[in-house]
Amino acid sequence: MGNWVVNHWFSVLFLAVWLGLNVFLFVDAFLKYEKADKYYYTREILGSTLACARASALCLNFNSMLILLPVCRNLLSFLRGTCSSCSRTLRKQLDHNLTFHKLVAYMICLHTAIHIIAHLFNFDRYSRSRQATDGSLASILSSLSHDKKKGSSWLNPIQSPNMTVEYVTFTSIAGLTGVIMTIALILIVTSATEFIRKSYFEVFWYTHHLFIFYILGLGIHGIGGIVRGQTEKSMNESHPCKCAESFEMWDDHDSHCRRPDFEGHPPESWKWILAPVILYICERILRFYRSQQKVVITKVVMHPSKVVELQMNKRGFSMEVGQYIFVNCPSISLLEWHPFTLTSAPEEDFFSIHIRAAGDWTENLIRAFEQQYPTIPRIEVDGPFGTASEDVFQYEVAVLVGAGIGVTPFASILKSIWYKFQCADHNLKTKKIYFYWICRETGAFSWFNDLLTSLEQEMEELGKVGFLNYRLFLTGWDSNIVGHAALNFDKATDILTGLKQKTSFGRPMWDNEFSKIATSHPKSVVGVFLCGPQTLAKSLRKCCHRYSSLDPRKVQFYFNKENF
Repeated sequence: MGNWVVNHWFSVLFLAVWLGLNVFLFVDAFLKYEKADKYYYTREILGSTLACARASALCLNFNSMLILLPVCRNLLSFLRGTCSSCSRTLRKQLDHNLTFHKLVAYMICLHTAIHIIAHLFNFDRYSRSRQATDGSLASILSSLSHDKKKGSSWLNPIQSPNMTVEYVTFTSIAGLTGVIMTIALILIVTSATEFIRKSYFEVFWYTHHLFIFYILGLGIHGIGGIVRGQTEKSMNESHPCKCAESFEMWDDHDSHCRRPDFEGHPPESWKWILAPVILYICERILRFYRSQQKVVITKVVMHPSKVVELQMNKRGFSMEVGQYIFVNCPSISLLEWHPFTLTSAPEEDFFSIHIRAAGDWTENLIRAFEQQYPTIPRIEVDGPFGTASEDVFQYEVAVLVGAGIGVTPFASILKSIWYKFQCADHNLKTKKIYFYWICRETGAFSWFNDLLTSLEQEMEELGKVGFLNYRLFLTGWDSNIVGHAALNFDKATDILTGLKQKTSFGRPMWDNEFSKIATSHPKSVVGVFLCGPQTLAKSLRKCCHRYSSLDPRKVQFYFNKENF
């Protein structure tokens, strides 16, 4: 627990401030509407559910202001660049952008539920007070009409006893936009589950763009002014504290109290979301402009296990290790953009990606490049965007863990290391790299066999054999593969990969690996980088906490995970 607090104190502080602001805004708005004389008569009909509805609405505005900021990728890349000289703790917060995006979405769902439930009670009380004939204050207030010639304005949106709640819901601006926003929110949240994203990415992609209807609905939701309060002029003439008890004499000429006038609460949501929406629109315009720049595919390589490598050129394209791009193929889908990590090094005169068949879109893309008929498909590229792997050379010791195609960001890093050794770069801060690649099938290792072979030779020639310690793990194997490997174990190279490093069968024993690293580097800062599944991330995160010393002068493990 102590190590976790040390490594995540800024995240905890940030979340505490965010949660504290939500609580403060809710409580402050609740007390305001519970005590404000302006809403005295409204509370006579609705009770405390008025304050609940308004408090949750304020929190909805606050979180809707934040929801778009974590997905402004150009903004995050800019901040990552400007924070390059900042402390490691501050830079790491940018890697949690999608986590914060999800937390804000959950908070929006919570306050949406509170807002809807409160208004269900409100409309029920509006309906009952409009149908009441007992002459109570609530029934008198509900009977006020739109007729301004009589010097009064309505308070209850249900204008006649025969009018139903459903009719008001679907004919008022507030009701109709509320229904549209709720449906959009439900579809967005349910389609964003991990299962849908992994198995039906297209469903996730299209439904997530329903946020446009949510934002538009939020901006105009308050125009109808269903929640109403007494006007300032009316309060000066007939203050509710003096006139509420004498409501039966409002129409008497001798009474100093008159029927109150009401006005709708002015819309405020647009004020909260205006700046983030403008920022997001600028973000999309910039991304659209960059995506329209011509991309030239210089080479297509078909690899085993349904993987295609695309090498490309684009004017003005500049990258760093570990970054990713969004790719669109108009001949397959005009609107779908998919993220892929760059596998090339910044020192190369092209940029490349490796695409594995993992759904309809990727399968269609690979099929199109296999056929190449009548011409090579046109590709549009947006990016590059920064990730946690950009900081790999900021650590004295780096642990790189790739699962399957998750090896791609580390291919970029390893290529860059090869070039740095070629150029005798003495500014390289990193002194040791541990590389773990976990695959289900042997064919996957051939994706970067040539790269690992080149690195082995380069390290030997430069006398830096100990700089790179890599381990390959095969999780999908049978007795024939194991037997064949055992019979050829004495050979200089591995029978499965052709590399000097032998392939291990099964999964790494992470406690043993971390214990060895901690022992070998007792006073180093170790960066652990993962591109792989969440289950593996949990295991590595726990090991980072377990093997980090509370003494900042001793070994410290910092966990970093790729998030798209």
